[in-house]
Amino acid sequence: MINDVIWSPVKLSLQIASFSLLVVLILGVLIARLMANRTFKGKSIVDTLLLLPLVLPPSVVGFLLIVIFGKNSYIGQFIEWLFNQPIIFTWWAAVIAAIVVSFPLMYQSVLIGFESIDKDIEDASRIDGASEWNVFLQITVPLASKAIITGGILSFARALGEFGATLMFAGNIPGKTQTIPTAIYVAMDSGNMGLAWTLVIIILSISFLMLISINLIKKRY
Repeated sequence: MINDVIWSPVKLSLQIASFSLLVVLILGVLIARLMANRTFKGKSIVDTLLLLPLVLPPSVVGFLLIVIFGKNSYIGQFIEWLFNQPIIFTWWAAVIAAIVVSFPLMYQSVLIGFESIDKDIEDASRIDGASEWNVFLQITVPLASKAIITGGILSFARALGEFGATLMFAGNIPGKTQTIPTAIYVAMDSGNMGLAWTLVIIILSISFLMLISINLIKKRY
C-alpha cells in the first residue's frame, strides 16, 4: 500500500490537473474558435493577454491571483460572502492557479489547429445547409482533433507540474493543497531525499508518458 505521505500529493495533483483540464478544454476550444474566425481592432492585444501567463514567472501569476481574489478585492469579498470563506489557501485556489497557467497551452495549440483548417471545407458544409453548430462539431473539431488532444496533454502536464503560483495562492497544506511539486520542495527542505526522489520519479514517469502520447498522436495523424 502506498504511504499516504506519497499518495496524498499525487492524488491531489491528479485531481487538480484533471479538473483544470476540463475547464481549459472547454474555454480553450470556444475562445480559440472565436479568435480564429474573427478579425477586430485590438485582436493582437487580446491574443497577447490570453498567452501572457505562458511567459510570466509563476510568482507573478500567484501575486496577480492574490490581488484579484484576495480579501481586499471585490471578487474575493464576493466569493467570501457567497461561500462564507475566502478562496485563498483552498483546493479551489490550487485549481484556479492550474487553470491560469495551463490555459495558454491549450488555447495556442487549438488556435493553430483551427487556423490550419481549409475554410472551403467549412463553407461547403454551410452551403449544404449545415448550421454553424453542426459545422463546428462535425467538421471543425474532428479536423482539429490532433491539436485539441495535444493541447490537452500539454495543459494537463503543465497543471500537474505547477509550483510557484500554487504555492503563493493556495499554499502548501498537506491533504488540501499540497501537490507533488510543493511536496518535493518540502521534502528537500527537510532533508527527506527519499521522499523527494520518490515523488520526482512519479512526476517524471507521468510526464514521460504524456510526451510519448503526443509523439504517438503525431505519427497516427
